[in-house]
Amino acid sequence: MSDAIVVIPTYNEIENIEAIIDAVFAQEKAFHVLVVDDNSPDGTHQKVIELQEKYPERLFLEVREAKTGLGTAYIHGFRWVLARDYEYIFEMDADFSHNPEDLVRLLAACQEDGFDVAIGSRYVKGVNVVNWPMNRVLMSYFASKYVRFITGIPIHDTTAGFICYRRKVLETIGLETIRFVGYAFQIELKFKAWKLGFKIKEVSVIFTDRTKGKSKMDSSIFSEAVFGIIKMKIRSMFTKTKPHA
Repeated sequence: MSDAIVVIPTYNEIENIEAIIDAVFAQEKAFHVLVVDDNSPDGTHQKVIELQEKYPERLFLEVREAKTGLGTAYIHGFRWVLARDYEYIFEMDADFSHNPEDLVRLLAACQEDGFDVAIGSRYVKGVNVVNWPMNRVLMSYFASKYVRFITGIPIHDTTAGFICYRRKVLETIGLETIRFVGYAFQIELKFKAWKLGFKIKEVSVIFTDRTKGKSKMDSSIFSEAVFGIIKMKIRSMFTKTKPHA
């Protein structure tokens, strides 16, 4: 039994799924993987079922009925994980924008350095983004600046989706309190962890845009973040937050 599991949400990732799973299992650390697939019509989950024969007791699959948002996919995965005995819980994309070799660096920040949340950060040391068009780089970079300005959160990459959480963070946050369903979900989790007093570290990583498959980004993702963050901040001002023990 491993103490660390990587949750990978998927929708139409047939071009990437086998390679990303193989890459995670190639690491020195014996990670487990949970794929949360939104009933991909391209056969992503069928490929995972095939791979389960190759990686018994290490590769797990949850198939949801439909695509209802990144946040809900992660919450589904987190609930599955918290029902088991994992201590370190990761978020990672399936498209190789997150380098599987960096998993051990995020783990070390929590396991060895004593942090509760380790974020694979694109912006803690300049701008470490490869193959993104400039307009998307600027949109992402200034979105994080905007979030920092509105919330006061001391994190450079607030929208990052490459993260290691200690179990107690997700247990304390209360997944039932999460309101965002798109990419702003990433901001909300970090904000709640910070408000609860958990120790957060940004680990510098290089983010590389996908070379296979289609991006899931659209304008509604950013509108949720822009307007939702203000509401989140206002709600937090009227909610008493008890620091974790």
